[in-house]
Amino acid sequence: MPRKRFRILRLVIAALLTVGGLTAVVQPAQAAGSLVANFGLDGEWSGNYQAHYTVVNGTAATLSNWKVEFDLTADTTISSFWDAVITRSGNHITATNASYNGQLNAGASVTFGFIAAGSTKPANCRINGGLCSGAAGDTQAPSAPSALKVTATTATTVALSWTGSTDDVAVTGYDVYNGTAPAITATGTSGTVGGLTASTGYIFTVKAHDAAGNQSGASNAVSVTTAAGSAGSAVPVAPYVDMGSWPTPSLTDMATAGNLHSFTLAFITANGCRASWFNAYDPRAAWAKDQIDAIRAQGGDVKISLGGASGTELAQACSSAAATETEYQAIVDAYNLTYLDLDIEGAAVADPASIARRSQALALLQKARPNLKISLTLPVLPEGLDANGLAVLTSAHDAGVNLDLVNVMAMDYGRAAGNYGDFAVQAAQSTFNQLKTLYPGKTDAQLWLMVGVTPMLGVNDDGGTFTLANAQQLVTFANSKHLGMLSFWEMTRDRNACTGGSLSSCTNVTQSPYAFSKIFAGFTG
Repeated sequence: MPRKRFRILRLVIAALLTVGGLTAVVQPAQAAGSLVANFGLDGEWSGNYQAHYTVVNGTAATLSNWKVEFDLTADTTISSFWDAVITRSGNHITATNASYNGQLNAGASVTFGFIAAGSTKPANCRINGGLCSGAAGDTQAPSAPSALKVTATTATTVALSWTGSTDDVAVTGYDVYNGTAPAITATGTSGTVGGLTASTGYIFTVKAHDAAGNQSGASNAVSVTTAAGSAGSAVPVAPYVDMGSWPTPSLTDMATAGNLHSFTLAFITANGCRASWFNAYDPRAAWAKDQIDAIRAQGGDVKISLGGASGTELAQACSSAAATETEYQAIVDAYNLTYLDLDIEGAAVADPASIARRSQALALLQKARPNLKISLTLPVLPEGLDANGLAVLTSAHDAGVNLDLVNVMAMDYGRAAGNYGDFAVQAAQSTFNQLKTLYPGKTDAQLWLMVGVTPMLGVNDDGGTFTLANAQQLVTFANSKHLGMLSFWEMTRDRNACTGGSLSSCTNVTQSPYAFSKIFAGFTG
């Protein structure tokens, strides 16, 4: 969307390493015929330090991947890392190889590094399940979880809980299975499986695992049937949250304060042909999934949005539909998504090559994940989608993509004069008319369910204003037509409720915190 501001303050300042001096570390000798991971301390300053591990393959075999695990106390956090994908569960840290350095030939080595805030150094190091010194590691599996039960169901989610396992060292997580297929991984004794089909039966089991990769036997199995789907949208209100805001917004706090249940999380963009949360986090590591799980546990869900005005969408960066689809699928699987949104604007909305590539990739993705609901978010005028937006929609239609929703950005029309509530209603009606031409076999009710509307709260970039009264006008219209979704840009602006500041953080209209959210919560689908 044209308003997106990326305020990423998580940059590594290399010059800091000179503060306080460097600490030399003597690398231990490699154990003959073994795989080892040697720790090195590069420097310390003001309660922080930079360190690295060097993985050395002393075996005669070629490794296809590697995983280093260690523990840090709760008061020490990893603020940035490179040449590995690092995740944390409690005090346990897991570093897996990046996409480009997993293969390690016999006798070869690879180094990854990180910056930590805190004083404690890694302990209990393991490499591919064995001790980092090359000695034999933990080989005992945890006990099987027990008392698995269903705690809540919706049309697309099932919440589960179970009694935890025991282990000779420590249980580090639980793997939930849908039949024989892995569904989710949880760090505690509960979790929510998403992306399910309404009125459908499922059988779940759960297994525990430890830091060495030993997995327990399966728990008892539970059978459950998801709730029936409604005639309206399952996610009627899903405002955008700029996940690049600092500090990272709390979804559960926003949900409670705004009387909302679901959100659209922005934005995953391309770092080369590789999915990235605003060039800071790898979605494959499921960054912020704990927040998503908490929203689902409360009966809501999320859409994840790709693209935006300030970033490069994956179809622009990848050279083929297959490569693009690989990245899309990695995102869907990492977060167990039911909903994926493609925000196409700026240069991307007028680029025929990436439009065609994206449509082909989405068709491939939907074939692999048939329950996935895909939406396109496009610029709009009161008169409807322009020629470029209509070309994006038509391309997806012609490629066989079963679109769930066409979400129009009812904002920044370039005409400050006029009523922005009227403009939003007119844009929805005009888009409905365009859909009716493209989908002649659908009923009016089905077509309205394909329409989503997303205004920009308060003062828009073009000088026009979407007021609280306009919000109520749009909600009344949406309820009368049973639109597929209402959204808005953007939750932190509504939370801040400020005037006189930047449009990236303030609505610049007189309001109380979450006043817009509470109005939009009145849309019931």
